[in-house]
Amino acid sequence: MKSKQNIFDQTWIFLRKPSAKYSVLTIALLSFYSGILFWGGFNTGMEATNDLEFCISCHEMRDNVYKDYKKTIHFANRSGVRAICSDCHVPRDWSHKLLRKIQASQELWGKITGIVDTPEKFEARRMHLATLEWERMKASDSRECRNCHSFEAIRGTKSNQLAFDIHMKAKDKGKTCIDCHKGIAHLLPREYVDPEEE
Repeated sequence: MKSKQNIFDQTWIFLRKPSAKYSVLTIALLSFYSGILFWGGFNTGMEATNDLEFCISCHEMRDNVYKDYKKTIHFANRSGVRAICSDCHVPRDWSHKLLRKIQASQELWGKITGIVDTPEKFEARRMHLATLEWERMKASDSRECRNCHSFEAIRGTKSNQLAFDIHMKAKDKGKTCIDCHKGIAHLLPREYVDPEEE
């Protein structure tokens, strides 16, 4: 018991021992509270960049893909539920969200260099951009789709049984949402050819 008490006493003496000006305990507490403030600010900033208004604040998005999206069921439907950009393009869990935000920062380079700053330039690159996004969604097993959609919800009624069966067959073949539902929220590129029709 004495050794445990001795270790505690020595640790407490070390923490209270002054550095050049402040004790280690003061420095530790200041670091702790600074960390909380930094984390809160960082997380608030990440959430602010998930807002629809933020996403369409640059004309490249507002004048191209946002126009497509406003004509889809994800924008207007009988249930009144609206999926916004971040619902489909940003993971919800923190680690994947952070990685996605880092990847998305490359879009700033596109903004700076004007790669897609006109509708014509955007259309010329639409297939390339769509392919990148489809590959990302395929690699994550369409994780963002599953935030709102589930196979179990499809099974609910008799009228949905056919849809459920089709989805189960696709799942058994190793397919994921994006394999069959390309173009659900944005126009398909003109060059796109459905692999099922080839």
